[in-house]
Amino acid sequence: MTTTGTDDVREAFDAAQPRQGDAPREVNRFEQAVLASGKVSVEDLRKIRRFSMEKGERMDRMLVDLGFMSEDDLLPVLAEFHGVELLAADDIPDSPPNIDRLGVDYMRAARILPIKNENGIVVLAMADPGDATIIENVELVTGLRVTPVLVRPRELAERFEGIFGGAEPGEAGDDSGIEFLNDDEADVEHLRDMASEAPVIRLVNQMLSRAVEQRASDIHVEPYENELRIRYRIDGVLHDMDAPPRAMTAAVISRIKLMAKLNIAERRLPQDGRIKIRLVGREIDLRVSSLPTLYGESVVMRILDRSSISVDLTTMGMPEDTLDAFIHLVSQPHGLLLVTGPTGSGKTTTLYGALDKINSPDKKIITIEDPVEYQLRGVNQIHVRAQIGLTFASGLRSIVRQDPDVIMVGEIRDAETAEIAIQAALTGHLVLATLHTNDAPGAISRLLDMGVEDYLLASSLLGVLAQRLVRNLCVHCKRSVPAGPEVMGDHVSDPGAPVPTVFEAVGCVECASTGYRGRRGIYELLEIEEELRKKILTRASADQLKAMAVEQGMRTLRDDGWRKVREGNSTVAEVLRVTQEE
Repeated sequence: MTTTGTDDVREAFDAAQPRQGDAPREVNRFEQAVLASGKVSVEDLRKIRRFSMEKGERMDRMLVDLGFMSEDDLLPVLAEFHGVELLAADDIPDSPPNIDRLGVDYMRAARILPIKNENGIVVLAMADPGDATIIENVELVTGLRVTPVLVRPRELAERFEGIFGGAEPGEAGDDSGIEFLNDDEADVEHLRDMASEAPVIRLVNQMLSRAVEQRASDIHVEPYENELRIRYRIDGVLHDMDAPPRAMTAAVISRIKLMAKLNIAERRLPQDGRIKIRLVGREIDLRVSSLPTLYGESVVMRILDRSSISVDLTTMGMPEDTLDAFIHLVSQPHGLLLVTGPTGSGKTTTLYGALDKINSPDKKIITIEDPVEYQLRGVNQIHVRAQIGLTFASGLRSIVRQDPDVIMVGEIRDAETAEIAIQAALTGHLVLATLHTNDAPGAISRLLDMGVEDYLLASSLLGVLAQRLVRNLCVHCKRSVPAGPEVMGDHVSDPGAPVPTVFEAVGCVECASTGYRGRRGIYELLEIEEELRKKILTRASADQLKAMAVEQGMRTLRDDGWRKVREGNSTVAEVLRVTQEE
């Protein structure tokens, strides 16, 4: 623990005060006590005060919920602040004194328990000794003076239930006018207390830091009947990690939900939230999704590391001829350009790279995304908020009225968004958007199936870029193998061309024994020429469009994958894994 002198604490405390208005004296004294503990900095104190005012929550609760202090560190501070003794649950007698007119239901609701009654003074164990209302009520009802002592809330609740047992459903209350806690509320408080314990905080913090260190893109927390499973998605593939005991499931999930500002009382419906953390000087955004399952809530955290996102098109692994053609398309004054692929294939990053390439002071660029994953300098970015009616379609309709030159749509999900995007492309705007299809020609069929008119699509579409991400071979341990039929099989785009030696994955310390480290893109660029426009007007199938595009020189995803194999950057198995639907 860092020691801090009284004068230093006062000076730091004065520096932390708001410049306008004064906080209540009691809050100021509490902040002084927190600073004196050496656990919280002045800057952190400012943040906590601001969060406390915004959320309407008490500062002591916010300190623990936001992870600035563990409950073990906070309790001595609270005891000193309130001028009370801090007791362990073992100090509570098995048979507490019976106090007239102090009912069990009232004590359970108020989270109090008498320890001693002598000479007109009752020593009262309290979860919150600062609650003057409870102390006044007890003194008024019993006629005794109260000496409060502090006991850890969870230990007090467990001790109480051990002495008096749980409350029966529908149990009638006493006549004190107290509203009794039901089972769900007591359970929620129990979960909150468990999630605030130091071991749980450390466990979740380690889970996050290890995921970032291992370059994970997602963390999966999955409860099963006899185990809690933790998995990291690294380079697009899930890997099992050491998991805590099954008994810690509720505490771990509750801790994550508290950090993401989710409702821990709601365990029947899916929820979404966000966590912002700073790790080793890097700002990390976590998109959190909870989903009720048979044995508890499954939680997935998508890691968005702003410092690791590259928006340079030249570093994404795009072949030079494809890169030149793509830059030519994004430099057009108007039209629709689509990037397609499954979730997590790097579509948004490619669009960011395109915007970065054409971003200049003479262009007004507006994006609408769900969520905004990376902030681009000089670009107006909108975050979709469906709960208040700000959808892709409604946002896009408003964007067009903002006189933009370039519009980026995070995803075309419905016919309305598609129609507005195409109308914008036809009226002098360059529109970049993503779409979920397996290949480039499939995007045309998807839009036609959505109800887009063929003549509008043929007139507005500039091109479609389909992409996947393949894992890079680890340069420290990759091993060369002859490129014979047993390795390449029938998967060679040009059987007559000589195939150089290829490499296979081995595994070492540098790549965590996976044989791979990092990922790069494979691409399929479909440029819409006159013959293809005629095919669109006849509503040709995706297979017909693909056959014509290949005949005109389009390189397919798998062909680009073989190029990565020949260059020694990836493996045959990896290319087949990400292009297996073709």
